[in-house]
Amino acid sequence: MESFASKFSLGRGGLLPQEEMLEINNKKQQLRIGVLKESDTNEHRIALTPQAVELLHANGYSVFFERGAGLGALFSDQEYSEAGAEIKDTKEEVYEADVLLKVAPFSQKDIQLLKEHQIVLSSFLINDKAKQNVQDLLSKKVTAIGFEYIRDFEGNYPVVASMQEIAGSMSILIAAQCLSDSKYGKGALLGGITGVTPAEVVILGANTAGEFAARAAIGLGAHVKIFDACLQRLISIQNALGQRVYTSNFQAEVLKKAFRSAEVIIGSMQLVEDNTNFYVSEEMVKRMKKGSVIIDLSIDQGGCFETSKCTTHQNPFYTKHGVIHYCVPNIQSSAARTSSIALSNIVMPILLKMGEHEGISHFLKNDYTVRQGVYIYNGILTNSHISKHYDFPYKSIDLLMAAF
Repeated sequence: MESFASKFSLGRGGLLPQEEMLEINNKKQQLRIGVLKESDTNEHRIALTPQAVELLHANGYSVFFERGAGLGALFSDQEYSEAGAEIKDTKEEVYEADVLLKVAPFSQKDIQLLKEHQIVLSSFLINDKAKQNVQDLLSKKVTAIGFEYIRDFEGNYPVVASMQEIAGSMSILIAAQCLSDSKYGKGALLGGITGVTPAEVVILGANTAGEFAARAAIGLGAHVKIFDACLQRLISIQNALGQRVYTSNFQAEVLKKAFRSAEVIIGSMQLVEDNTNFYVSEEMVKRMKKGSVIIDLSIDQGGCFETSKCTTHQNPFYTKHGVIHYCVPNIQSSAARTSSIALSNIVMPILLKMGEHEGISHFLKNDYTVRQGVYIYNGILTNSHISKHYDFPYKSIDLLMAAF
């Protein structure tokens, strides 16, 4: 029989933290996790870092890693192999996993390789091609979880918020570069200098992206105006910034006046629960200064400008009505390593929790946050936003779980 002294030894190293022992838990099911290489040339992020794979491996998970999947974020195959991942040369080998991870949405070719009742985690981008992808996913009877739909009890979107921090900061850097370009922009410095008026930046949406865009713009010396439909969010962003900035509700005449004087407009509104694809009409865009810049951070949800259309990292800009538009849906991919670490910090705990339950249904029934991210459950559409956009029938995931 083990003595008290042997269990609680004060000998050499007895008081040191036993980190590895604390991390390893007995799992009810040992999941096989597949990490796929992105086929989209605009996507460089990866959902799990080598450090996350190491922790999953230590807890008994098998991680199938497609060769070269981490190179876009400057993570080598050797790093993943040393962390415990099994490096696979073909996608078919990775598709033997129970759970499949991608950052970009699953393409039609990807979906063809899926097996019934697999679990897939990825982004979901609303566009013309996505309707067929939804139909194909439904026919495969998989359970699909969208990163941008994961939501907690307080209505916060953890993946969206994390990516918005990066997107907000990057939007101002991109706008500043574009505005200063004498060929396409106005040849103007965003922050101005002594004796020269700084540029005016209008931010639509007092959310996380709006806050970090405001921080970056203020840091560069721009004059910032923030608009939002919710007064409480305006109060919160004012407090978060720690200084007085111009704030206003979406009042038509005030907004029109701001558009006429702005050099940069950042659209950062969260649209996943909304029926409207755009908030800003084409007529308002026509009234903007020639050479001014629009950055639409909501383009992955349909966009918040009527003149918005998806662009790529290879061809990020287009001009309409004399206004430069930047509408790249995965703007965070420009900072792929930082974005990958941020995403992995959220995804890895979800996978650990998933393995603690006997099946995906049991897990979703007990995890509200991830449950809200499910847009297809065993071949049933469960997201009202996707349902309304593509005119598909759906059932509430909460009702399905209540009946489980």
